[in-house]
Amino acid sequence: MARWLSRWGRFGSVVRAAVIVIAVLVLLPYVIAPFYRFVDPVSTLMLWRWMTGARVERQWVPIKEISPALPLAVIVAEDGQFCTHHGIDFSELRQAFREVDDLSDARGGSTLTQQVAKNLFLWQSRSYVRKILEFPLAMWVDLVLPKRRIMEIYLNIAEWGPNGEFGAQAAAHRAFGLPAAQLRPPEAALMTATLPNPHLRDARKPGSGLRHLAGIHLRRMGIMANRANCVKTR
Repeated sequence: MARWLSRWGRFGSVVRAAVIVIAVLVLLPYVIAPFYRFVDPVSTLMLWRWMTGARVERQWVPIKEISPALPLAVIVAEDGQFCTHHGIDFSELRQAFREVDDLSDARGGSTLTQQVAKNLFLWQSRSYVRKILEFPLAMWVDLVLPKRRIMEIYLNIAEWGPNGEFGAQAAAHRAFGLPAAQLRPPEAALMTATLPNPHLRDARKPGSGLRHLAGIHLRRMGIMANRANCVKTR
C-alpha cells in the first residue's frame, strides 16, 4: 500500500508539473503582448527558420516609412473591418463557418489581428487547438496594442517571399527593387495578392491569375480608401 501511494504521489507530482508548464506556455503570450507596443518582435516562423539554419531576410521598417498603399491593400484583401472589430470579425467568421466543414480550414474568418497573434505566439499548421488559442489571444492583442501598431507588426513579420523574405521591406526589394516607402498602389495590390502563400504566388513573376486578383484589390482600394483610417498618421 505504501509503495502504491508513493508511486501515485510521484505520478501526481508529474501531472502537476505538466499542468503548470502548460499554463505558463498558454499565459506567457498575454504577459509578453503589451511589451510589443515598444519592442519590435519576430515571428515564430522566423525563429524556427533561424533554429533550422534556413534563410531569413527581414529589415524592420516603421509604418511611417511604408507606403500607405500597402496597409490599405492588406486591409482590403485580408480584413475589411480591421478598423472596427476588436480582434475577431464575428460576422465574417459566421460566413466562413457556413462555407467550410472544418474549423481549421476557416481562413476566411481570420482577421489581421488573428494572423498577428498566430505569427507571434502560435504555430503555422491548421488545427482546432490553434484556433481555440488564437481567438482570445487576438482579442487581447487588440486590447493592449493600438490598431496602427498591430498593422505595423503585421507588415514586418508576415512572410512575403518564397525564400525567407519577411516583412514589407524585403518583399518590396525582392519583387520590385524598391523600398517599401516607394510602393505604388498597383505594386502594393500585387504584393498583397501573393498572400497567403508567397511560395506559390510570386509578385516578381506574376501570372495572369495573380494579376487578375491584384486588379480586384486595386479597384477595391479606390472604393474603400477610408477602411484604413485607423492606421493613418494623425
